[in-house]
Amino acid sequence: MAKNDYDYIVFKVLTYLYGLFKREYTFDKIAFLKAIIRIDEVSEEYITDILRKMSEEGLIEGAVFQCVWGGEYIMASGYEDLEITTKGIHYLTENSAMQKVRNTVLERTGLITTLVNLVLK
Repeated sequence: MAKNDYDYIVFKVLTYLYGLFKREYTFDKIAFLKAIIRIDEVSEEYITDILRKMSEEGLIEGAVFQCVWGGEYIMASGYEDLEITTKGIHYLTENSAMQKVRNTVLERTGLITTLVNLVLK
């Protein structure tokens, strides 16, 4: 699964936000950007589009977007404002696509695997 795959990024964001919800850790912007969003691997515009779709689907809340020149959107709120919704929790834990990503992630090693084991044990 590619690191820029939509479902993979959604899984990582929801897992991180679920861990925050469960009080497993506190928000750390550097850790979030480095381990979860990976802007060095995915464009900021793509991340914004994904977060906007997640917000529109009701998976997350707290994100504010502003349409700018050319129909592009920017995130007008900070990542620290993001929260998982109950719909997001159920999507993360029950959706077959999320289960497929989870199984793929657990075959690897690294921070995201540690996070998955911590949050979704």
